[in-house]
Amino acid sequence: MAVRPTRYGGPGLITPGTPSLLRAINERSALELLHQLGPLSRAEIARRTGLSKPTVSLALARLEQAGLVREAGRTSGGKGATALLYELDPRAGWILGLDVGRGFIRCAIADITGALAIRRDERAQARTGPALISQVGSLARRTAAEAGIGLADVTRAAMGSPGVLQPDRERVALAPNLPGWQRPGVLDAIRAELGIEVAFENDVNLAAIGERWHGLGRQAESFVLLSIGTGVGMGVVLGGELYRGASGSAGEIGYLPVGVGDPHDPATRRTGAFEAAVGAEAVVRLARELGLAARSAKQVFAVARRGDPVALRVVDQEARRLALGIAAVAAVLDPELVVLGGGIGAGGGDLLLEPLARELRACSPFRPRVAVSALGDEAVLYGALAIALAAAQEQVLGRVYGRSDRPMGPADRRKEAVP
Repeated sequence: MAVRPTRYGGPGLITPGTPSLLRAINERSALELLHQLGPLSRAEIARRTGLSKPTVSLALARLEQAGLVREAGRTSGGKGATALLYELDPRAGWILGLDVGRGFIRCAIADITGALAIRRDERAQARTGPALISQVGSLARRTAAEAGIGLADVTRAAMGSPGVLQPDRERVALAPNLPGWQRPGVLDAIRAELGIEVAFENDVNLAAIGERWHGLGRQAESFVLLSIGTGVGMGVVLGGELYRGASGSAGEIGYLPVGVGDPHDPATRRTGAFEAAVGAEAVVRLARELGLAARSAKQVFAVARRGDPVALRVVDQEARRLALGIAAVAAVLDPELVVLGGGIGAGGGDLLLEPLARELRACSPFRPRVAVSALGDEAVLYGALAIALAAAQEQVLGRVYGRSDRPMGPADRRKEAVP
């Protein structure tokens, strides 16, 4: 396996052509190889990088002294003497992921290798913006303490929530279900509450990133994650990369003018015609219209699994409406895979797949594969951890060049890429 080209330098960091630059390149090559492949011996690193064994030994010694690499045992099997193995030290950095929704707040902490240390969930109880931010901070601090660290030890954090980040990445729009989330300054207030740098992203976008990292998206270069629950949204991955659109609104499929009601009606426009047709409230409303006393969409699907004919009619109608949205997406994006997520998509996908396939055959010549997310309500959290991990690993690798861990400003945040 070839080592990826290293990125180095930056204003005033290392002068090109100097021994310091060469050492930094060698150290980063070794560190990235250990990150990609796990424990390796000096000889294996030398073979894969093309560096001499003395050069590798010097690089490993400096990385170990910096707290980035540690010994990981010795080789086993074969003839002759065993060799010492090295690995990226998991304690070199910590990442924090947060998923803030209308019903739940979820938090997880992982080490710099991406291994999960701990996760905690709790119901969202706040009814105002400041109270919700306070609850997020309290959960994050308690989760960090259970992992044996403080929030100050977190290298990078990321948060997902409903809404669209504006082009400057510093303000949220289209988040009517979270109190105070659209007010100016809410993102800075969250950073102040946590006392650490936090990257923000739309929750469904993060669910798509989570699928790309640990779910069905690992085998698909172009796919969409269609989240159906209290709200309706879609994360779009094209050519292996998250696609946000010109203003960050790509995937806001809830506003597709397809479904029930007049899309010109201000009440419908608040959340969107498609969301009004297929979201959780629509499922409950249809069930009640047909005579089924249901308190939630989850209950409707649970009754349908027991064979209740009225509940099955509701599921069938939900599939018919969803098929129209998927047909529109397929005609524009031609994804190879549609992943169903959210409380209805993942929680009721087993009942939806067959009628969805039938309706797609009836209304569209395009038939992307439709599957149910295996990550369920973990997808957003996995996505948050994925973008925090990418940023944290870059920061840890950057220590090879002596970069400072200064807080990021708005310009830095705009440049921060999502994997």
